[in-house]
Amino acid sequence: MRHIWPLLALFSLLTLLHADPTHLRCYTLPYESKEALRAMVKTIDGARYRIDAAIYSFTHKTIAKRLVNAAKRGVKVRIVFDRSSNLKNQKSQLGYLAKYRNIQTLLLEGRPYRKKGSERALMHMKVMIVDNRRIVTGSANWTYSAFGKNYEILCLMENYALAKRLERSFERMVREAKPY
Repeated sequence: MRHIWPLLALFSLLTLLHADPTHLRCYTLPYESKEALRAMVKTIDGARYRIDAAIYSFTHKTIAKRLVNAAKRGVKVRIVFDRSSNLKNQKSQLGYLAKYRNIQTLLLEGRPYRKKGSERALMHMKVMIVDNRRIVTGSANWTYSAFGKNYEILCLMENYALAKRLERSFERMVREAKPY
């Protein structure tokens, strides 16, 4: 009988772990850049109906092409870009993505931080919410430098409650943003 207690404890632990709605995988870049990019595009490729993203700097063509493919499959894609980082940046994927049906591109400036003058903060987020349940976030911009040179982190998780909370904030940003 005493041999069954460790098995019951192990079974209880496994049940708790399985019941946890949060599945998290983090990658440290540049060491795990290939794995991180592969996981990110797999998440995009697995989208069924919606991708919402807010990104400060976006120059990575592979990620952009995967978003276009998702849009062609009928996935609704909305991306909020930081205005200052993307509007005049010739390497930004903003103009490329704006040409496609099912992709809505928006520009958002940060809030003013000086009473006099036009200095504004940044829209500095790096987040993607897929189908109201999967989240991709971290310090990494969607650039070749972030996925090849920089010291960054990229995390992917599945958590419906957190995704819904992020969606509410995203909707507020969409209301404040301007169409490209």
